Amino acid sequence: MKISIIVAIDEKNAIGKNNQLLCHLPADMKMFRLLTTGHTLVMGRKTFESLPNGALPNRRNIVISRTLAEKEEENLIICSSLEKAFEICKEEDEVFIIGGANIYNETINEADFLYVTLIKHTFENADTFFPSIDFNKWREVSRENFAADGKNPYDYAFVKYARIL
Repeated sequence: MKISIIVAIDEKNAIGKNNQLLCHLPADMKMFRLLTTGHTLVMGRKTFESLPNGALPNRRNIVISRTLAEKEEENLIICSSLEKAFEICKEEDEVFIIGGANIYNETINEADFLYVTLIKHTFENADTFFPSIDFNKWREVSRENFAADGKNPYDYAFVKYARIL
C-alpha cells in the first residue's frame, strides 16, 4: 500500500483557518477529485466535520476519531486509530491522507508521496499548518505552475514529491 498525502498549502505551510480551507481554488478541487476518486481517504474528525456534504462520493472515507463511536457504513468508516485505518486499507494500492494537521504530522514520516498544491500567497491569521517538508527526505518529481485567472484567485502550482529511499 502506497500512502499519499494530498494538501493545499500557502507559502508559509498554512492549510486552514477556523476549520476551513484557506481559500476557494476550483483547480485544486478538480485535481483533488481527479487524484482521489476511487481510492480510500483517511482524515481526522475535524476534517470530516468540515466537509459540507459529509463523506466524499466515489471514495471510501475513513475518519480517525477518539470521540465519535466506531461505525461502518457504505462509504464511511469511523475508527479510533491510524493503525486500524491502515489495517483496513492493507490491500489497497494507494491511500490518500487528506488532513488535518494532526493526521499529517502523524503520517508524513510514513508517506510515500506528497501531492501539494502550493498557493503562491500568504494568508493572514491562518491557524493550522502542514509540517515542514524536509527536502533531504523528499524529491520533487513533477511541477505544474499556473497563473491566477477568473476562477482561481491566486497563482498556484501542483507539485508532487516522492520519498527519497
